[in-house]
Amino acid sequence: MADMADIAIIGAGPAGMAAAIAARKHGASVVLLDEQPAAGGQIYRGITNVPAGRLDILGPDYGAGAALARDFSASGARHITGAAVWQVTPDRQVHYLQDGGVRSVQADRVLLCTGAMERPFPIPGWTLPGVLTAGAAQILLKGSGMAPTQPVVLAGCGPLLYLLGWQYVRAGVPIAAIVDTTDGADYRRAIRHAGGALAGWRYLKKGLSLMAALKKSGAPFYKSATELHVLGDGKAGGLGFASGGTLHKVDSPLVLLHQGVVPNTQFSWSLRARHAWDEAQLCWSPVIDAWGELDVPGIFVAGDSGGIGGARVAALQGELAGLAAAAQIGKLAAHARDSLADPLRAEMREHLFIRPFLDALYRPKKANRVPADGTIVCRCEEVTAGDIRGYVGIGCTGPNQAKSFGRCGMGPCQGRQCGLTVTEVIADARGVSPGETGYFRIRPPIKPITLGELAHEA
Repeated sequence: MADMADIAIIGAGPAGMAAAIAARKHGASVVLLDEQPAAGGQIYRGITNVPAGRLDILGPDYGAGAALARDFSASGARHITGAAVWQVTPDRQVHYLQDGGVRSVQADRVLLCTGAMERPFPIPGWTLPGVLTAGAAQILLKGSGMAPTQPVVLAGCGPLLYLLGWQYVRAGVPIAAIVDTTDGADYRRAIRHAGGALAGWRYLKKGLSLMAALKKSGAPFYKSATELHVLGDGKAGGLGFASGGTLHKVDSPLVLLHQGVVPNTQFSWSLRARHAWDEAQLCWSPVIDAWGELDVPGIFVAGDSGGIGGARVAALQGELAGLAAAAQIGKLAAHARDSLADPLRAEMREHLFIRPFLDALYRPKKANRVPADGTIVCRCEEVTAGDIRGYVGIGCTGPNQAKSFGRCGMGPCQGRQCGLTVTEVIADARGVSPGETGYFRIRPPIKPITLGELAHEA
């Protein structure tokens, strides 16, 4: 028999924790499910028991998550850890796997706070051992204090790349090179949004201070990098690229790639909710109302899983969704909900002023999103970009047909690592927009589960 709750929340990052706190304040029973052993999500991973030395390395933005985690712990919400949610149904039943057993929660309202995932970076050699995403490397640093001892290359663009570089400098990690793909055209495009950048001057100041610290450290810095490819035979040996009209090769056994983050939309797609292609952020986002509710009644999305805005915006969106869900089940009057929401919306607008500037400045290059024929796109099934273009040549019009033609997107990751690339490769080959091309039809189980585990639940 399923457990019962007024509100079930998936994800214990800033959005999920803030939503739980808000809903509990108004008397709703809340169950929050998360795969990790403690609250924090990826952005505040390990915040509940981080050693002082590591906290100093990771910086004040990371440390700000401690207060939110404490408030969540004191909220009275039931926190189910180690829970891999594999299905959410339109009638708001949440199925999850924990300690080898399959369980479920029936809720009146469901909040999807599943956060973001790193954008694929399919360049030649990106599947070699020794190549990681910057986010994966940062998780190792946050969760266990693990950091490289040999010189490392950081390549790509976006705030996380520079933040990790800054954290590595503070941790004493040798940096072989920072290879930045941002070029003059990006700056010219971003300058059109200078007003928003100035209005969000705190974020601008923070970014400039990170860059200044990296340059002061003496780490080699290459600008306007193109033709990125990982060197090595059988494992990573470095990174090759062009910069300043010259070909470069930087030797390193560890190459960290990053070109931004995108919403984790697997659950909203599996619910058949409506999605739209976001041309500014070059990704799919679920279509939600002002409170975060999908066109699937009673199911909300909050935080970066609904569009990238950052940690503080995610927490504010979680609080708004928590208020809305509490009001829908009769725990909060509509006028009280609106009164509480007004200052949250005002603060959220302030934090979002800089977003168009960042989206324009760190727009990933087409060459690093839509790879050449020989580059693997689907790591699980070893499908190349050339394979996908070949499918288009014989009539494939979208990602779902690509599954039938060559199993692309049918591996353990269920298309998370290749979905955006497949959409853009097909769209480019057909000469149509990604919005017209579509995305994979995501089906449960969202996370791997055995027949034996399912049978045990029955």
